[in-house]
Amino acid sequence: MYPGIHNFSEIGKLNKVLLHRPGKELEKLTPNNFERLLFDDIPYLKVAQEEHDRFAEVLKENGVEVCYYQQETAKALTDIKVRKNFVTEFVNMTKDFSESMREAVVDFLMAKDPEDLVATCIAGVFSNEIKATAGSLFDIVKSEEVFALDPMPNLYFTRDPGACVGNGINIHHMSTAARRRESLLLEYMTKYNRDFAVENTPMWYEIGGKYSIEGGDVLVLSKDIVAIGFSQRTTLAGIECFAEKLLRNSEFKKVLVFDIPKCRAFMHLDTVFTMVDYDKFTIHPEIEGPLGVYEVSLGKDGQLKYNAIMDELANILALELKLPAVDLIRCGGGDLVAAQREQWNDGSNTLCIAPGTVVTYERNYVTNDLLDKRGIKVLSIPSAELSRGRGGPRCMSCPVNRDDL
Repeated sequence: MYPGIHNFSEIGKLNKVLLHRPGKELEKLTPNNFERLLFDDIPYLKVAQEEHDRFAEVLKENGVEVCYYQQETAKALTDIKVRKNFVTEFVNMTKDFSESMREAVVDFLMAKDPEDLVATCIAGVFSNEIKATAGSLFDIVKSEEVFALDPMPNLYFTRDPGACVGNGINIHHMSTAARRRESLLLEYMTKYNRDFAVENTPMWYEIGGKYSIEGGDVLVLSKDIVAIGFSQRTTLAGIECFAEKLLRNSEFKKVLVFDIPKCRAFMHLDTVFTMVDYDKFTIHPEIEGPLGVYEVSLGKDGQLKYNAIMDELANILALELKLPAVDLIRCGGGDLVAAQREQWNDGSNTLCIAPGTVVTYERNYVTNDLLDKRGIKVLSIPSAELSRGRGGPRCMSCPVNRDDL
């Protein structure tokens, strides 16, 4: 076991990772709700689980300790008082209830043991499962809704609710209501599960923050530098709050802000840009032109200072990482159609598990072949159903512990 959080790079040998195996929450998706719940289609659960199991197997075959959201959160809820606080917070984050209905939902959840409780929170609860007497018009109207507690189908993208940075962690305020409760599971895991995080682990960002920030936008480039995307899901105000706390309370020296187009296809920075070796990066070619890069650091007076960096991305990365040059491996190669198709299926969303070794989706064969030709070891996994959620291997993983470089 690798106790505690230790993550000072994107490419150091991965020792421990947090995953979520897709479950019954995917079977709660319908044509009437999948857009609200951030899906474009309905995955076939049986195949999605088989594909995810293969993902976990590949990680284990390469010496990675795999832990799971459901089990690790359940460990945090063994104390009855902690469990009651969790349930109360979870229910309050879900939707508006009358007092009588809120009490009925809390009682329904508190009757379960910790692991069943967490599984139920993730899977969602139908309104007809809650036995409560309607005490108001509000109760009657709400009881006609399909779900008393919405499912959490996006949780298998464990990258987003938080990010392990150095010896600390972000617990994110997610951009959309459909995903905000995911971060609560990670917060309790961090505070009360000593197998996951040591006591008093620093939090660089907290769930109660006012501004949205998501983990797909956070890349730990080195022990000195964190990159973060200003994206569809991560705000400038959130970035400033994170940068200020991180730079004032850790050994990190700067935060690089990547301003990427704000659209679903480029949802997070890691959907268009990932690090795969000391000097190699995957990138979607369509972001290179409009990409703006800004540097945030601490001045001698202890205040944040900002600087726009006017240069090509390859030159910026080489300078910041103290390398003679870097290699940008373009998703789809020089074929714009292949680049767009494979980027949509997360061809740029690689998970590096050791320098020069990555996990990818096998469907992105053009980009995988390019990686292979550049000397990158490619471990590909099936993804016919997993990819329907719009996220790749990096999105599906929250690295907790890596070797230092």
